[in-house]
Amino acid sequence: MEKTDVLVVGGSASGVVAATTGKSFHPDKDVLLIRKEEQVLVPCGIPYVFGSLETSDQNLIPDAALANAGVRLMVGEVVSIDQENKVCKTADGTEIAFDKLILALGSTPMVPKWLKGSDKENVFVVPKDKVYLDGAIRKLEDCQKVIIIGGGFIGVEVADELNKTGKDVTIVEILPHILEAAFDEELAIKAEEMVKSRGVKVRSGDGVKEISGNKEASEVILNNGEELEADAVILAMGYHPNTALAEKSGLELNKMGFIKVNEYMMTDTSSIFAVGDCAEKKSFITRTPRNVMLASTSCTEARIAALNLYKLSTVRAFGGTIAIYSTVIGDTAFGVAGVTESLAKDRGFNIITGVFEGIDKHPGALPDTHQQIVKLIAIRESGVIIGGQVMGGASTGELTNLIGFAIQNGMTVDSILTAQIGTHPLLTAPPTAYPLMKAAEAIRKKCWVN
Repeated sequence: MEKTDVLVVGGSASGVVAATTGKSFHPDKDVLLIRKEEQVLVPCGIPYVFGSLETSDQNLIPDAALANAGVRLMVGEVVSIDQENKVCKTADGTEIAFDKLILALGSTPMVPKWLKGSDKENVFVVPKDKVYLDGAIRKLEDCQKVIIIGGGFIGVEVADELNKTGKDVTIVEILPHILEAAFDEELAIKAEEMVKSRGVKVRSGDGVKEISGNKEASEVILNNGEELEADAVILAMGYHPNTALAEKSGLELNKMGFIKVNEYMMTDTSSIFAVGDCAEKKSFITRTPRNVMLASTSCTEARIAALNLYKLSTVRAFGGTIAIYSTVIGDTAFGVAGVTESLAKDRGFNIITGVFEGIDKHPGALPDTHQQIVKLIAIRESGVIIGGQVMGGASTGELTNLIGFAIQNGMTVDSILTAQIGTHPLLTAPPTAYPLMKAAEAIRKKCWVN
């Protein structure tokens, strides 16, 4: 029987972080990571294997990250967990005894049962599976008309990448605009206009009834009866938590199918933790269950679980997901953190918003200067920031992260207005009109008047 102190099941982002952090903070413990895959893809880089990257080999998480940290690696599939005796069994019959177990089981692409024709040839999903994706990419080389069902982040990024290769790409999205599940309407419209300007067709405001064809997919039939010709169809309709193993082993799931955990990422069994896409999520702002699946959130959960393996600490707890997203269309980036204006209103918050449009360098005559828009959402009576959205250039990702920090630390509009910043002509917006502060100023002026 194999023995270890800390067993991590799952080798994607959250599994790697859980294992390396666990070994770093508990150096006297043996840490073993077991995964099904021979090679593991960088999750956020997967859309780019369809265009920008020459091969999926350029999008691998190096095993050296584990070896250099002193983590042992085993390739195999865990098929059962004996909670009482603290033993996992693999598909080949190997038994692994553990003291602490971290489940980083990930997620699988959603294929709705109601979608007729989803099992036809040339209908693909976007999993974190190198072998599957390599096969799909080879088949797509001979396909010219590609329909992508789903206008979320994965659907939009894959569409933009395939468009770069010269294919005729159409996104079908049931919401009024692409990315509208994450952004307020005004930014979703800008993103949609940008995607269209790059040559991708968008059919929003209508869903898919059926994928038709004989053996292979040849048409996508919309709910309104319209038929779209297709050589291939890609389903980008979201992901399910991969929790079959956990459920089979008796761990409690919530009503959305995620493994139930507390703020330390601990399950209802104190020796077992769950992190990443398989673990339960609650909103940092609304405290309601969420189905957010982000590598960045997963890695935070993994660090928290690893830090709390042998001693719980209230200052190392997970307060809920802020849901920080970003994407790039051409040279324009979009980012969002926290709740949108529409979600905040739907949840009953009394909010006030501020928007400012500026530039991301100064002076504006500098090469590659980009328009920058910042929108902030704050609680009216307190000024506490609960959400923000950004559109701009390369600095958008870090500015979105900054808004995330502000939300997590309960910062107010006034604390933004009085914050000290550093600026540089080539790196940031001007100090005289820094969009984040000007958006906060717009909120404060409304409060002042009211």
